[in-house]
Amino acid sequence: MKKTVIITAGGIGKRMGTKLPKQFLLINGKPILWLTLKRFYDYNPELEIILTLPEEWVEYWENVCVNYDPIPHRIVSGGKERYHSIKNALEVASGELIAIHDGVRPFVNDYTLNNCFKMAAEKGSAIPCLPLKESLRQKIELQSKAVDRSNFLSVQTPQVFQRELIQEAYTIEFSKDITDDASLIEKLGKKVHTCMGNEENIKITSKSDLLWAEVFNKVYED
Repeated sequence: MKKTVIITAGGIGKRMGTKLPKQFLLINGKPILWLTLKRFYDYNPELEIILTLPEEWVEYWENVCVNYDPIPHRIVSGGKERYHSIKNALEVASGELIAIHDGVRPFVNDYTLNNCFKMAAEKGSAIPCLPLKESLRQKIELQSKAVDRSNFLSVQTPQVFQRELIQEAYTIEFSKDITDDASLIEKLGKKVHTCMGNEENIKITSKSDLLWAEVFNKVYED
């Protein structure tokens, strides 16, 4: 079964506090985005990799890639929102299973990927999740109350779907309450299936995340 991964890289690094978009920052001398592409290529060199980038950063990325081992991938111009970028990529994706992944998550492991692709092949969808460790409180007006953390999950990517299902989901018009691809599937009235993720599969959005990423990257390289 042919597989496609769409890697979205449209961030501008506001929370990181840098002029350079976070996906281009270096971890132990290598761009985060390049490490993400390499993670999928190492997992399966036959994966179709599609990268969505803002048009104004495509040339920069192509110049960056010259300095590192080549990883076959196709670049698709990003849209105004993540939704529009993925919709553009879906028009050229050819896989029977389509994974959608954040460009700043370079440490998804084989275990998680195997879980996601297997479940999506069997049930139509799969999103990796982890149970929460911290206590949670719900804000209610000017107060808050404790809630049972066992009722909540932390969601990761890649979110993987059978081709026909995700294409149908992206016929739904964009709205601000679309937080991820799974939320679109739910708007179709379809069930979203969850599987186990991995703890080092963090989304790198802050300077403290970069410190953790340097540690994780050394482990992966070893």
